[in-house]
Parts: sequence; C-alpha cells; structure tokens
Amino acid sequence: MAHKKANMQYCRCFHSLFRALPSRSYRPNSARPLSTASLRPPRPRIPPSFYPPNIAPKIFSLFPLSLSPPRIVFRFPKANRFSTQTAPPRKIKIYPPPPSTRKNYPEPLKHVLSSSLAVLDSNSSRTRLFDRSNPDCPQPGDILLATFTPDSTPASFSGVCLSIRRQGIDTAVLLRNRLMTTSVEMWVKVYSPKVRAIEVVEKTPKRMKRARLYYMRKPKHDRGSVEGVVEEYLKRRRLVRSGDMGVPSMGKGKIGGGKGGRPGGKTR
Repeated sequence: MAHKKANMQYCRCFHSLFRALPSRSYRPNSARPLSTASLRPPRPRIPPSFYPPNIAPKIFSLFPLSLSPPRIVFRFPKANRFSTQTAPPRKIKIYPPPPSTRKNYPEPLKHVLSSSLAVLDSNSSRTRLFDRSNPDCPQPGDILLATFTPDSTPASFSGVCLSIRRQGIDTAVLLRNRLMTTSVEMWVKVYSPKVRAIEVVEKTPKRMKRARLYYMRKPKHDRGSVEGVVEEYLKRRRLVRSGDMGVPSMGKGKIGGGKGGRPGGKTR
C-alpha cells in the first residue's frame, strides 16, 4: 500500500482537461485518491472457552492483545447527589495493634540499666562495693588500686580518690597520684570491661567533710605519691594468699623487715 500522501495526489487526466478550458483561473478543489482506503475488519478474539479452565490469569499478559481473552471489568456506578445508589461496602482486613512498649516497660531507663549491669557486672560485686550501705564502701580520701586487663595501658593505677561520680552505668572514680614528680589524675570507669578489679588499699582515718577533694591539687594539701603504701598493701596481700601471714619466721628476723622495721632493709 502506498503512502497516504502519495495516494492523495491529483490525477494527471483531470489536469489535461483543465488546461484545455478557456478559464485558466479555475483550479480543482477536490482530489481523488489513486487507491481506495479500506479498513481491515477487526480480528475476532478467541472465546474464553478455547483456553483450559486451570490456566493462570497472569499468563494472558504474555500473549498479544489479539490472542488474549476479553477482559470483563466491573465498575461500580459513581454515586452523585442526584442518585441514591451507592457502592456496596468493602470488607477491610483489620490487623491487631502491635504490643505496647509503654505497657511492657513503664520505666525504660531502669530496664536498660538492669540489662546492661547483667552483662557488665554479672555477680554484682562492683555494685555492692560502691553501695552506700556497705561499710567498706570507698570514700573520698581513700587510696584505691585499679587493675586493668592485660591488653590495656597502663596495667594498673593507684591514687587518692578525689571524687566519686555515681551515675548508674557511668559510675566512675577520680584518682590522683604523683609519678616521676608529676601529678597525674585519671577517671576510672567502675563498670568498664577494661577494668578487672578495684581494691581499697587504705581507708582515710576520718571521713572527709567534702565530697570532692579538689583542694588537694594545691601543693599545700597534696598527698603526693602513694606508691609506698600500695607496695606494702601488695606485699601483705601476697602473704595472705600464700598462707604465710602470721606464721613465725624460721629463726632469722622478720619477713620483709629490716633495720627499724623499714621495708627493703637487710635481714639479720
């Protein structure tokens, strides 16, 4: 079939007749196509009975339009203000509401604190140590020894407790010591996984009147180095663990004692 524009060209025989006419101003206003336009009849669609009854409807989307069965679409009439006919109500599936977190956990912060302490302090030893009702609870002014895990640096740190910050899982103590003529302070997290143990080396003779002993940073009130006190505590702890504490020596002087009872002296 030729192009539509080519089909609508003027016939040459009419042009030859119009040239023979006396009036040159006349031009034909109509055109005759060379071929008659014909519309192809629509292809008859295959009836639904032709397809097997158990075929999935989604497979029809893969067929061309001529091979797919006719779709029957039912639409409810639109309700307007002039008609009383309305669409039937649809059944909507109603899901139950999710469980309420507020009812299960009325105090979420306490629940998070208890679950965290169950992991970081499973035997509750550190919680009992810093409990206010414990008579051996560390107080500001005491000398504490914190031992860390082997992969930490430093392996241990001791000093005078200047302050105790009780904030649940963020409980910490501030220790101050003098190392190599330089005063050093360190915050030690009580519940940190890096902290292996916290021990009370020496209790203060009397309870301090202040909860924060920041005035000890001044040279007048500075305690200085506590390495000597810690060494004596470690020696006494080793003797207790070995079972030699309180056992008389085998004839020649005291264990670890020297002239005048000073540690590090020569035994006689």
